[in-house]
Amino acid sequence: MDAHIPTLEGARVTVMGLGRFGGGASVTRWLVERGATVLLTDIEPPDKLRASLASIDDLVGSGRVELRLGGHNVSDFTTVDLVVANPAVPKPWDNRFLRAAWAASIPVTTEIGLTIAHLPSRSRVVGVTGSAGKSTTSSMIHHILQCCGRDAVFGGNIGGSLLPSLPQITPQTVVVLELSSAMTCWLGGLAQVYPASLSAAAPAAGWSPHVAVVTNLAPNHLDWHGDVTHYRRSKQELLRSQQQGDVAVLPTGSETAEWPTPPGVLRVVPRGEVTGLEIPGRHNRHNAMVALEAALQTDPTLDRAAAEAAVRRFPGLPHRLQLAAAIRKDGGVVRCFNDSKCTTPEAALLAIAAFEEPGEVGARKVHLIAGGYDKGSDLSTIGRLADKLAALYTLGKTGPKIAEASAGRAVKCENVEQATRAAIAAAKAGDVILLSPACASWDQFENYEKRGELFIRLVREAASC
Repeated sequence: MDAHIPTLEGARVTVMGLGRFGGGASVTRWLVERGATVLLTDIEPPDKLRASLASIDDLVGSGRVELRLGGHNVSDFTTVDLVVANPAVPKPWDNRFLRAAWAASIPVTTEIGLTIAHLPSRSRVVGVTGSAGKSTTSSMIHHILQCCGRDAVFGGNIGGSLLPSLPQITPQTVVVLELSSAMTCWLGGLAQVYPASLSAAAPAAGWSPHVAVVTNLAPNHLDWHGDVTHYRRSKQELLRSQQQGDVAVLPTGSETAEWPTPPGVLRVVPRGEVTGLEIPGRHNRHNAMVALEAALQTDPTLDRAAAEAAVRRFPGLPHRLQLAAAIRKDGGVVRCFNDSKCTTPEAALLAIAAFEEPGEVGARKVHLIAGGYDKGSDLSTIGRLADKLAALYTLGKTGPKIAEASAGRAVKCENVEQATRAAIAAAKAGDVILLSPACASWDQFENYEKRGELFIRLVREAASC
């Protein structure tokens, strides 16, 4: 375990940030189960945290968790044994509460920091970061390993907390971590990327996985980092503490392919694409090659042909051009894709473009379901797609606006269920049904996940008939 993290039995711990989606709930429960007493503090008031608070009612009732909501107190960060900060806190070096903890020599870590501190070994860890493609690539690596019969778990930025799974992680388990730039900044040793004035207060020791994958770099999350230089340095932390015999997977097509690595680190530069995927898009074929090479470096005993066959069967991330079902029809199949996370016109156009690439069916075979909450976006480009699609089905608050731009060519529907059933009835063998709404979901759903889940249920019901 990391030496700067104290023994948790009997420790007093401040968890900074519960979050509306309960991000701090899992780490709070894990800390309590290990004998710590937790003060959970959040700047939001209780009425905005109801769902998250409900998940820890029992801990609060037992007296093992105290709540401080609607603001933070400096003393809560200076009179404890450990602070667990939410990595989403922007520019943490400017946060007065974290600065107070460092000034008082209180160790500060994050949920991912606790995770890697309690893993059996870094020798079975593959870490994936990058500005784009890291979610798909890390998910593909996990998929390959599992399909090839390896014991593998997935966590981090998208996979969720691995803290509850630590008892089941053995020295043979491969741990796949998707890591955001905030996570790599914290894991890399804050003094390395913080301003020099904080170097005495923030921990300097870094951490890198045995296999590090950096997909690419483009300016992003500058609200957190302040500038692109800090963002770049944070991403580079994934490589900085690698050791002799470790592997850095640095694909071509971005400046990251030229990033320096420590002496003795094997540099792997994936080129080309894996064809024949279940999911469309040149970017996914590229991601598949990166994932394939990373998986083979993570476990050299893998059979390359089996690993390549496995990545071809990857169904996609939930709600992101995810292959949801294949409906048998007229001696062929109708593929159904759930792209519910598409909440902008630009994202919908990219989804359609994926089916225009060589080897795909073309837009003329696509039945597009679009519409939803009105964010004020210009949706005329979606309406004009009706000319090049098999059909356009509109729904929700923005349905009439999109239909108007289609010059009467859209099929007007009320909701996802009506649009999906209409598309299923009209689609022919070889066609594609695509839920890519170009709008948020809040007019009819709590979130885009609920919208996508309904679409999945409907098309899978049709596929089972």
